[in-house]
Amino acid sequence: DAQAGQNFILQQPQAKVSVAVGETLTLSCTTSGIAAPGPVMWLKGWGSGNTTVYDQNKQDPFSRVTRAVNESDTDFTIHIRNFQPDDVGTYYCVKFVKGDTGEDVVFRRGRGTEVSVREAALLPGMVAAAVVLCFLLLVLFVALCMCRRKRQAGVGSPGPARTVAMGSFSSVPLRGWAGTPSTPSEVLVAERSHQPRQQSSKENSIHYANLQPLPPAPRRGRSPGTAPTEYASLRVAAK
Repeated sequence: DAQAGQNFILQQPQAKVSVAVGETLTLSCTTSGIAAPGPVMWLKGWGSGNTTVYDQNKQDPFSRVTRAVNESDTDFTIHIRNFQPDDVGTYYCVKFVKGDTGEDVVFRRGRGTEVSVREAALLPGMVAAAVVLCFLLLVLFVALCMCRRKRQAGVGSPGPARTVAMGSFSSVPLRGWAGTPSTPSEVLVAERSHQPRQQSSKENSIHYANLQPLPPAPRRGRSPGTAPTEYASLRVAAK
């Protein structure tokens, strides 16, 4: 038995394996030669905290772990379906033999396979969708910037002179007398010809309203307490 055990070889060739979540993990292990009776197991971790992943003598048909070659005495490669992050760790293929007490003891073990999670690659469709979404967001941002600039330009530019008709009154701009070029005063012209005659002669009354304050003029003998006039009225006799 000792001579047979010396000829026994256990090979676990994978040092590191990276698997994406949801895929199938394959762990390779093969044996050759003759050894004393005892099962081959797969353990996750080593020492007191290890867990049994596969036991040759205890196979569960509902387990995620299956043999790659069923009933083989030399190939103990296993598959772990639906790999999850909790499956990350180091796995060992171990050959046990019966000890003097009848319990299984370690006879040979592999060097271990370190298993990690691999980030799943983005699908081409997902990449294309992300590119299109970024392009649409860029177009929307440019459109909003242009709209904002137009709105600011419209608020800052002076508007045209207004001419508003209100019944028999009309508003016309008056420049260069009381108002400033940027804020012209408005003149309300009341056409008395459309109203019942109260006097023998036709008259047009021109009222200057909303006048801007005049700049202070040099005082030339003005009596104290007088202030510049902010309202003016002109009456012109119609021909």
